[in-house]
Amino acid sequence: MPAFDAALVDAAQRSAAWPFEEARKLVARIEKSGKKSVIFETGYGPSGLPHIGTFGEVARTSMVRHAFRVLTGNTIPTRLIAFSDDMDGLRKVPDNVPNKELLTANLGKPLTEVPDPFGTHDSFGRHNNARLCAFLDSFGFDYEFKSSTDAYRAGEFDATLLKMLARYDAVMKIMLPTLREERAATYSPFLPIHPRTRIVMQVPIDEVDVEAGTIAWADPATGERFVTPVTGGQVKLQWKPDWAMRWVALGVDYEMAGKDLIDSVKVSSQIARALDGTPPEGFNYELFLDEQGQKISKSKGNGLTIEEWLTYGPPESLALYMFQRPREAKKLHFDVIPRAIDEYLQFLNGYERQDWKNRLGNPVWHLHAGNPPEPEVIASGEGDNAVRTQITFGLLMNLVAVANSEDKGVLWGFLQRYAPAISPQTHPRLDALVGYAIAYFRDFVKPAKSYRPADEVERDAFAKLDAAIAALPADATAEMVQDAALDVARAIPRYQNLAAKNATPERPGVSGDWWKAIYQVMFGEHQGPRFGSFAAIYGLPNTRALIAKALAGDLVREHAAFLAARKAD
Repeated sequence: MPAFDAALVDAAQRSAAWPFEEARKLVARIEKSGKKSVIFETGYGPSGLPHIGTFGEVARTSMVRHAFRVLTGNTIPTRLIAFSDDMDGLRKVPDNVPNKELLTANLGKPLTEVPDPFGTHDSFGRHNNARLCAFLDSFGFDYEFKSSTDAYRAGEFDATLLKMLARYDAVMKIMLPTLREERAATYSPFLPIHPRTRIVMQVPIDEVDVEAGTIAWADPATGERFVTPVTGGQVKLQWKPDWAMRWVALGVDYEMAGKDLIDSVKVSSQIARALDGTPPEGFNYELFLDEQGQKISKSKGNGLTIEEWLTYGPPESLALYMFQRPREAKKLHFDVIPRAIDEYLQFLNGYERQDWKNRLGNPVWHLHAGNPPEPEVIASGEGDNAVRTQITFGLLMNLVAVANSEDKGVLWGFLQRYAPAISPQTHPRLDALVGYAIAYFRDFVKPAKSYRPADEVERDAFAKLDAAIAALPADATAEMVQDAALDVARAIPRYQNLAAKNATPERPGVSGDWWKAIYQVMFGEHQGPRFGSFAAIYGLPNTRALIAKALAGDLVREHAAFLAARKAD
């Protein structure tokens, strides 16, 4: 990666964006420690498949990593380790796997010694590790994968494991107050792997031999006594001591975690210090909530999966959602997707007009590692008369609604009528958005629509709106249509707003009730896209036809028929 522009580095040093706040903690850490490189880590439990939280943690950590590179002028090497705790014992059989009996027969064994129920790898752990890497690769993350099993067996952790054995009493002093009395009576940070059954044993330790580097324990089922070295992958640490050991052995400088792990971070940090290590920097992000405001639980399945999000929105919209307010609890449900998409488009469209200070506060700079793509706008007209329009997701969904088609070609017909030079090839992101809009409209918007008939005032207003549109030239711009609609409303007392900025009795402002009437009667919704932009793209004759259908009551009847047919199915 090339060195960064001096003006960019200067702006970064003063930026209030949270990735820079985090990165500055790392700069101070490096200055104090004298380290010549920085290691970031994210953790993964491979008893299940990667999920939306996995994406969020890696995406956020990558943002901090890039901010650190900028702050340091890219002079300090960095690494991001995606660590898989695949030596953990399989505690329960997941619901979403085939051949459950195969897993049931191997409960308690390390995940990398449990047969793969999918039949694609030599173990369940290796299968899920491969899914993790494919998952991260699909988003273009820059990372190094590390397997707990491989690191333990290769001796990468041996020195730190021996130090933990030497500090056994200190570690126990930290852990025991955090445990229930019953568990504390048998607790040990070391979990020996049974040499015959290969079960990760949760048993009390009878003897600790620091000089020999071994622990002694007894099989509770048979009473047979074993002496096991703590090195070479023959033991697995309990997870809080394991977390601390990893930090020390790998030299981890930064790792974030969910708010539910605040106490665990504190305990693991104490253990890391007991091992003469320095706990990593990081912060605790808030957890996601479901539609009812309840915390999302993988076992309950009450959240939104990453596959579901990517059915209705691009990865950038999900990354934006992860970037925004990470320390606040946020609802993670289908209804947040359209807003995230349009906010992303808005941020991207404004980026080029900003100075460095504001660019570094713009989420798209962080989502795209400092190199956001050009926004895809469409232009109608030529030369100085060309009008640039940002197509919003909301506008596309309304276009889908009135076109009454799930064919992308039909939607592109409207877009190309407005701007003949564009195509799916010249505007691939717009083409993808068309597909997302069709899917989202079909599954969520159309069933929830609620058309209503126009009242007498509205009927007269819509008739005047139709006449105003009819008087416009065939190539009228979005602004011309918007102005015509405003002029209609200004003459109607119900929609006049004298409190609006620059309003006068002769030229009053227009209240939101005018647009609300249009959205409810013509689109079956309470809010919608800018009317002028919609009409210009949909076409003036088509917009007039839509007004006629609304006034005739056809939209109300057609939607009632759709709901009845859907209920019958």
